[in-house]
Amino acid sequence: MEIPTQPGQGIDRPAALQVRRAVPGDLAALIDLENASFASDRLSARQWRHHLRGTRASILVVEANAQLCAAAVVFLRKGSTRARLYSLAVAAALRGCGIGETLLDACENDARERGCTHLRLEVRSDNAAAQRLYQRRGYRKFASRPGFYEDGATALCYEKVL
Repeated sequence: MEIPTQPGQGIDRPAALQVRRAVPGDLAALIDLENASFASDRLSARQWRHHLRGTRASILVVEANAQLCAAAVVFLRKGSTRARLYSLAVAAALRGCGIGETLLDACENDARERGCTHLRLEVRSDNAAAQRLYQRRGYRKFASRPGFYEDGATALCYEKVL
């Protein structure tokens, strides 16, 4: 079964979700998900390849019915106990089903396992759904950055002690 890509198609949370590390074979699906999820500030194919091979990024994906339906990128800095959630994307048709929360939980656990004590992120000031998710999960806003995104939108900066 192919997962619909349009919002509002009445999809319930899939029964079987698998969270795993991304592999190079996921590249095309990661690019497709990113392009469908974000109008700007996207990673290029070259950047994806670099992060998939490197040790300073953790890329986790969620599969439902053998289809990649969500992905997150967490950046790790050598010698730092702070990780940065760079991106979290869920296929439009499956938003609101708890997949983002499942993926965020996996990112937090992965950061902890890598010795991080804090997870930081930026979220668009006009993305109320994501802000609610992060606040519900214990993230606290500590700053805002006007003009942070390519289109000039403001970023709200959040952090959680892991």
